[in-house]
Amino acid sequence: MFFTGDASTRKRVDLGGRSSKESDRQVLLEQARLDRKRRLVHRQQTSAAIKIQKCFRGMKDVKMARTEVREQFHVTYGDHGEKADWHCFGPDSEFLRQLLFFFTANNTSDVALLVKACRLLLQHLQQSGNIVTLFAGLDYPQKNSLVDLRVKKLAYACLQAIFHNRNHYKNKLLMPSTCSYWPAVALFETVACLTNPELPWNCSVIDYLMERKVFLLLRCIILAGVQDVKSPELRVSASVLEHVLISLVSHVGQQPCHCSNADPRWSFSLQILSIPFLWRHLPFFKEGFGRYYIHQMANFLPTHDGVLLDDVLQEYPGHACLLGNLLEVAGVVLSDPNSTYHTAIDFLTVSTFLLEVLPSVDSSPVQKPVDDELTMDDEVLSPDLQKQISSSIDSRLLQHLVNALLKATCPTGYSEKTWPSNVEVEAISAVCTFLHVTFCTLPHELIMTLLAYRTELLPALWNYIKRCHENQRWPFYSKLTAHIPGDTPGWLLPLAVFCPLYKHMLKFVDTEEFYEQETPVKIKDIPSLVIIIKQALWQLLWTTNGHVLSQKSSRSLPDDKKLSVEVINRKARVAMSELLSQLQDWNNRRKFMSADDFHLQEARSETFVSQALLGNTRASDILKQAPFLVPFTSRVEIFTIRISFVNEFGVEEPGVDGGGIFKDFMENIIQAAFDVQSGLFKETPDHLLYPNPGSALVHEQHLQFFHFLGTLLGKAMSEGILVDIPFATFFLSKLKEKSNFLHDLPSLDPELYRHLLFLKHYKGDVSELELYFVAVNNEYGEQTEEELIPGGKDMRVTKDNAIAFIHLVANYRLNFQIRTQSLHFLRGFQQLVQKEWIEMFNEHEIQLFISGSLESMNVDDLRSNTLYTGGYHHEHQVIEMFWGVLKSFSLEYQKKFLRFVTGCSRGPLLGFKYLEPKFCIQRAAPLDVTEEYLDRLPTSATCMNLLKLPPYASKEQMRTKLIYSISADAGFDLS
Repeated sequence: MFFTGDASTRKRVDLGGRSSKESDRQVLLEQARLDRKRRLVHRQQTSAAIKIQKCFRGMKDVKMARTEVREQFHVTYGDHGEKADWHCFGPDSEFLRQLLFFFTANNTSDVALLVKACRLLLQHLQQSGNIVTLFAGLDYPQKNSLVDLRVKKLAYACLQAIFHNRNHYKNKLLMPSTCSYWPAVALFETVACLTNPELPWNCSVIDYLMERKVFLLLRCIILAGVQDVKSPELRVSASVLEHVLISLVSHVGQQPCHCSNADPRWSFSLQILSIPFLWRHLPFFKEGFGRYYIHQMANFLPTHDGVLLDDVLQEYPGHACLLGNLLEVAGVVLSDPNSTYHTAIDFLTVSTFLLEVLPSVDSSPVQKPVDDELTMDDEVLSPDLQKQISSSIDSRLLQHLVNALLKATCPTGYSEKTWPSNVEVEAISAVCTFLHVTFCTLPHELIMTLLAYRTELLPALWNYIKRCHENQRWPFYSKLTAHIPGDTPGWLLPLAVFCPLYKHMLKFVDTEEFYEQETPVKIKDIPSLVIIIKQALWQLLWTTNGHVLSQKSSRSLPDDKKLSVEVINRKARVAMSELLSQLQDWNNRRKFMSADDFHLQEARSETFVSQALLGNTRASDILKQAPFLVPFTSRVEIFTIRISFVNEFGVEEPGVDGGGIFKDFMENIIQAAFDVQSGLFKETPDHLLYPNPGSALVHEQHLQFFHFLGTLLGKAMSEGILVDIPFATFFLSKLKEKSNFLHDLPSLDPELYRHLLFLKHYKGDVSELELYFVAVNNEYGEQTEEELIPGGKDMRVTKDNAIAFIHLVANYRLNFQIRTQSLHFLRGFQQLVQKEWIEMFNEHEIQLFISGSLESMNVDDLRSNTLYTGGYHHEHQVIEMFWGVLKSFSLEYQKKFLRFVTGCSRGPLLGFKYLEPKFCIQRAAPLDVTEEYLDRLPTSATCMNLLKLPPYASKEQMRTKLIYSISADAGFDLS
């Protein structure tokens, strides 16, 4: 360091404690490392340049050699091969050796020479038909190595020529073999001839092609030849391309076969089956598809999901196209007599995997507008692809699938105590896994209908569930559900499939099928089924603390694994609870087991009720998700809804209606609004009320009236006020936002129900009945027709669509015809009664809430909950006499008395302590009573549940006066 003339400069000190020599050493070492790295890079660049030069020189040498051989070929056989004949294919000829050496697929002249050779070959085959002699002469065994090599290269050269010129040939790629004058057809036809399964070199040639990714070439060729990926090809015969595919596909997997195992990425399954709508473009190839490829996919696909191809288009994902094509052809494969139980298991394995990764398919796919939140990574399936996937799971596929499984698993002569075999456990696990994922992914209404009515799956599932329950052992087969914990209950998956299937079937069975034919579960078995469901629900909702799981549908969670235990739990809980409710409804129609058998003993305790009242507890979750496990009386105790009144300024009023004014108002409204003469309601043959479909013809503001009456009913229920309004069950379903089905129709129109059953079981030609998909209405003399479906007036009812017609008629009468009136009634009702509360009860129980118990009146209970005024008390002589007289009345007169004093002939559900206001007996005379007062009749004020009782001198007089009053249907009028 030199002196700069600045005396203030200080010496720099390394604070790390290192000397300057040590620092210089570090710098030198780093410099040496960088030099070594530069030298290494230079050596690598030099080596690469040498290799490129060698390769370039090698390629140049090959190109020169090809040019020389090509020139020799032209001299010998002509510039266009015009000097060649079929003798040129022999083993001693230079024709094929030279052609295959210099052939380049992107050279137009070379391709033309190859086409010429192919046509020579095809002409020879048409004349003599012996292709082995053409290539080998009479000594193939001695010359097979040379011959096989030439045949391999010739077949591959043909495919290369088509592949490289596919865009030029695109309009001719799917032509039949009769069009061999087109170059592409001649090339394809040659490949088909060379890969004939009868030829001795067949295995060797196909193995050669497979090693060179033949299915990748064919995939690109097919996509180039397809004019419109969605439109089917209109052809009357198979294309020559299909002949080639059939030759290749039919060989692989056959015995003996010495082909090496190809990389799954280049297999037929992933390269060809993933082409969108494959069978529309190659319809004749469909019958040639082999079960081997399903087995191949089952072996590698679930464990190698990374091999799935890139999408042809964003709306045609490769895995979705593969699934659609597989489902479409599966019915053909499974219907083959040679297909086995193992083929069915392989199909279930592959389709379950593909459905698991598929986004949920809409029941009515339409083109949706682009959402601002939609990203490029979001998968949106084409509506056509959705339709292909959904419609391919048809009756043919399901029938053959179930038959293939049951044929191998259903033992003969087994008893109900027989433990399921391993094969049966595997089959049940596989089909339940497949169906669970299917129900989570696809529109499942039609699929469930087909399974219920066209297969024997439901009885087989129930048989399996029943035997496992009776043996108290539930096996768990984890091959297809490896990511479900091993301690998951073995009953979960079977019940998660059986319950929604049985629930769906119960929507459509009629009373004869359920009670007489006992379809699909015997009546004597239903109590066992109820026990199984109760125990399962209790374990899911209480033991395993199921309330912490999300209540949202799995469809709302895109990353939700459909086979996760959380999703299966959620689906199973909903289905089991709804099935239990349906079975309870059937039991209410015609009792086949005790109503108490539907309840859990654990849910009867006071502890359970107190927890349910707290909310956000396991008990409250059970009440919401499986209310029918809880006894009716416990649910009624939990129903504690109080109503506040809001004035016109939106402010809550401080006063509370004690019930009297409202009761009086309610009785007047009931007499007017619910009278069938008012035109708002009609009566069933059993004198039960439902909205008048023609109410608009009577009242211009009929919808406002229904809204008001709904509010009024909600107020009565919330205040515990009983009213004598006998509603039809199918209308009460609307308070639960439920639809009604065929078995509900007898309560509305028994005659129509009998006619529909006649049609359902009609043995003759249904079309001769001249029925169409229309409903005829006749309201107040005005007859109208309404189509049940678009175009229904021109659609005749036939044997094939009769079931659909029957259910459409039932739906129209029970749901559609009164939909508007019911909706407005419901809106008014829900202003005061929350939906989650009313869902705790079935329709029969709701009617009890409205009108009280049908059981005999408990006079002692009424007496212990009665107030006295005007000088009366509970030990008064007149009061003692009154209770004796009331007890002596028949049930009919006791109900008349109750109606006389309360306005309703039924008592409160949980006893008279819940009667509001309390029943009160008032002395109807001054203390210095005279004969004039003793001649008076008892009177009542129903708005206050008040009886004004004169102090009669004898029981006979009191009895006579009471009977006269309660039979006169009057209250204050008698005063």
